[in-house]
Amino acid sequence: MACLLETPIRMSVLSEVTASSRHYVDRLFDPDPQKVLQGVIDMKNAVIGNNKQKANLIVLGAVPRLLYLLQQEPSSTELKTECAVVLGSLAMGTENNVKSLLDCHIIPALLQGLLSSDLKFIEACLRCLRTIFTSPVTPEELLYTDATVIPHLMALLSRSRYTQEYICQIFSHCCKGPDHQTILFNHGAVQNIAHLLTSPSYKVRMQALKCFSVLAFENPQVSMTLVNVLVDGELLPQIFVKMLQRDKPIEMQLTSAKCLTYMCRAGAIRTDDNCIILKTLPCLVRMCSKERLLEERVEGAETLAYLIEPDVELQRIASITDHLIAMLADYFKYPSSVSAITDIKRLDHDLKHAHELRQAAFKLYASLGANDEDIRKKIIETENMMDRIVTGLSESSVKVRLAAVRCLHSLSRSVQQLRTSFQDHAVWKPLMKVLQNAPDEILVVASSMLCNLLLEFSPSKEPILESGAVELLCGLTQSENPALRVNGIWALMNMAFQAEQKIKADILRSLSTEQLFRLLSDSDLNVLMKTLGLLRNLLSTRPHIDKIMSTHGKQIMQAVTLILEGEHNIEVKEQTLCILANIADGTTAKELIMTNDDILQKIKYYMGHSHVKLQLAAMFCISNLIWNEEEGSQERQDKLRDMGIVDILHKLSQSPDSNLCDKAKTALQQYLA
Repeated sequence: MACLLETPIRMSVLSEVTASSRHYVDRLFDPDPQKVLQGVIDMKNAVIGNNKQKANLIVLGAVPRLLYLLQQEPSSTELKTECAVVLGSLAMGTENNVKSLLDCHIIPALLQGLLSSDLKFIEACLRCLRTIFTSPVTPEELLYTDATVIPHLMALLSRSRYTQEYICQIFSHCCKGPDHQTILFNHGAVQNIAHLLTSPSYKVRMQALKCFSVLAFENPQVSMTLVNVLVDGELLPQIFVKMLQRDKPIEMQLTSAKCLTYMCRAGAIRTDDNCIILKTLPCLVRMCSKERLLEERVEGAETLAYLIEPDVELQRIASITDHLIAMLADYFKYPSSVSAITDIKRLDHDLKHAHELRQAAFKLYASLGANDEDIRKKIIETENMMDRIVTGLSESSVKVRLAAVRCLHSLSRSVQQLRTSFQDHAVWKPLMKVLQNAPDEILVVASSMLCNLLLEFSPSKEPILESGAVELLCGLTQSENPALRVNGIWALMNMAFQAEQKIKADILRSLSTEQLFRLLSDSDLNVLMKTLGLLRNLLSTRPHIDKIMSTHGKQIMQAVTLILEGEHNIEVKEQTLCILANIADGTTAKELIMTNDDILQKIKYYMGHSHVKLQLAAMFCISNLIWNEEEGSQERQDKLRDMGIVDILHKLSQSPDSNLCDKAKTALQQYLA
């Protein structure tokens, strides 16, 4: 019997939940328009701040009816406006509410409402659209589906301060990437929004400012336009500078600093301009102080990291402003056990978002230490810094791990630190762990850093080799991501530099000749160049050259021939000729060149090439082949003389290039000795 009772119990619970809400929906279907209007007004009052009531009304089908009333010609403007207000209130509930509204095609209905002549109704539609478009579940593309919408919104900007506020907010949330920027720019966003920066309404000024920050981000066209815009006789950058003064609200200071930062990074404002050095940079450093709220500190640090990233002078100025390097150390101690936060909600929020502070600090440290050795030293000497980075490498948040790896990569550009701090903290261990299983964005930075740890002066090189790095790196060379292929082959190239025969053999065995030749025909130029660099490092020191060529000679000579015959640039051909010069330096390996007339003809051709770099590289091949002190030199000299090489050497000995001239004379002496 218990089973039989289960269904009625469920139904009674559901009816209890919805019974109190049903009469609101029923009144929407009353034949008397006045009663319908009163029903909508009562519904509006019932749902304010009541998420449970909102969910019930959506379940009971209120949304399709409200949208029907909103779009019906006979409906009074007052009724339509109240319907838009209720829909806006429902949208302010949970993300599921917004999804339900989207499923009922609310956006086309509200956009249609904007064609009305009644301002109050337009404002209600815009307010609801603003709430829906600012929800993370709403696709931005829905704003751009109908090409008439953006120009119509631009025209509505002049109607009231509310239309200005809501439309700017919609634009700033729906402008994601260059395509959206171009659409808004082409429809006059800059001209239509610029004058709003002097609006008497703070909310309008703020939303206009946010619009400019998203329009200018990584967009030279918009940024170059903004620099020359005049508002009430004042240039836009001057207005932005006024808005980031200390007496302005923090939100305004931060957003103005972002606008100037993005314009600077897009090349519209010079990095040595006073508005950057004396205004924007100090403002962003102020945002990093512990007096600021968590989100302000995060945004301040991340924007500053972006501003100074490519410019060493800005990095130096930032590093000595307000003890920034020490200030950032506080980002890792937050919230402290004796936190000044008395608001429990704020404390709970900050505990959940403390990882964002760590991510922002790592990003800013990475930018600060990108170029200057002294700054790197200061960062590393900051309390427990290396331990914090190592801990960051194993955090659960992918964003924190990525920022920690970037920070480490930036610091690994220092020879001094590679030899000291990186070794003291055995940084290579957690790095190898990160490389085992990580998303591509982390792998790219981590493998790039591994390239630095494998340089010949790095003490980490030996333990990294012992921990199975060869297989891992060979695996990366097979990635579909070109950046990972480059880093994998680059790290192997560094590993092979002045390495023992055993390491070189391990690399060749793990990589396989098939993969090596796939890389030599890779469409990515960087991959090809680094693969040639690897080959050049493998084929160094005579015993190694002879050993490798005895087992892989045929394939290597084939690859060299293909590259020299292919449509490649000067640098690629130069590297390839240098590989041939290394082969020519072997004891037995040089016979692979001497018995290959095709290769000899190619060397001869490049000796007479118009580019000096290629002539020099070809000269190295010849010098190594004819060197007197080596066995069989006489036969090689005779064969090359018969090919006309000596005549070319005589010509080159008259070359205006002193380097080429000297090399030709030295080679000729081998014939005279």
